[in-house]
Amino acid sequence: MKYVDEFRDPAAARTLIERIAAQAELLDTPLRLMEICGGHTHTIYRYGLENLLPDSIDLVHGPGCPVCVIPMGRVDDALWLAHQPDVILTTFGDMMRVPGTSGSLLQARAQGCDVRFVYSPLDCLKIATDNPDKHVIFFAVGFETTTPSTAVTVKAAKERGIRNFSVFSNHVTIEPPLRAIADNGHTLVDGFIGPGHVATVVGTTAFDFLADEHNLPVAVCGFEPLDILQGVAVLLEQFTSGAIAAGKAQVFNQYARVVRKTGNPQAQALLTEVFTIRDSFEWRGLGWLPNSGMALSEEYADFDAERIFSLPGKHVEDPKACECGSVLTGRIKPWQCKVFGTACTPDTPIGTCMVSPEGACAAYYNFGRIDRELTVEIVG
Repeated sequence: MKYVDEFRDPAAARTLIERIAAQAELLDTPLRLMEICGGHTHTIYRYGLENLLPDSIDLVHGPGCPVCVIPMGRVDDALWLAHQPDVILTTFGDMMRVPGTSGSLLQARAQGCDVRFVYSPLDCLKIATDNPDKHVIFFAVGFETTTPSTAVTVKAAKERGIRNFSVFSNHVTIEPPLRAIADNGHTLVDGFIGPGHVATVVGTTAFDFLADEHNLPVAVCGFEPLDILQGVAVLLEQFTSGAIAAGKAQVFNQYARVVRKTGNPQAQALLTEVFTIRDSFEWRGLGWLPNSGMALSEEYADFDAERIFSLPGKHVEDPKACECGSVLTGRIKPWQCKVFGTACTPDTPIGTCMVSPEGACAAYYNFGRIDRELTVEIVG
């Protein structure tokens, strides 16, 4: 048996679906569950899970796609860096097509800028070593999942004495956007499918505030179909058992085969050493959130591109036609955006949600999910 087969087993899926359906009949009101991570969104729509759930359970999308939440002004800053003389700008592949006000990094490369995508930030150190007359910048994005790899790279650059390397950090933390959603009430959410990848670093305790302060249950889940179905089932049972009515919401670790309660202490220590928390950081769809972004600490300030270069740092509004902000906060489904699938497609993206492999709009488009009228079956 392949390791993933047990998490895609049709018989087990049917059992879980029956369990969910039986519990759903006990609900007094419909539930809205937010999958935080874009990886979950793609699993849900790739396998048609949303159509296997009762109508009383609605899955909405959250701000857990690291590419999607980057505001246009920061993309413009990256484009500005790419146009500087003797600069090699590097980033992950899914950032190459994210549109700024004057195009994308892919278009900048076509115009003659030295822009390269890398599979790991450590690749940048070889590029810097091979090009001593150039300054190599890594355009870093991501939640606590990818931040440790950037930290390892910065530490390695310092230890090896590589001085022609820096990081344009757009790393963010998971708690502030969830607090914003739970606090301000513009998105009505009854529970969360927690991000398994982030939880490997921060642990399940990072989500306790949702249960303790807001009585919102969380199921930290893996990324296979049965992972998500089990997560939905345990969330649902917190409502039907009376736990939520009694104010006793809990955080459930469905992804126990990977995630620990306290996460990865070594990775957390590394982040504390190399990074510092910004006073505020701008998010697409959520605006400026306090204590939500990560910049390089004073000890590693020599590798901070924002200190080496005088970036424009301008706030840029999203195109009026783009509703990525509403998609990222679960206020609308992608197909409710007027330009979805017409002016905005993966080939001609207007917003980040259509660009990223984890974006909700890309998931809907690639897997043909226009509305809940579609019916699917799990095929053995």
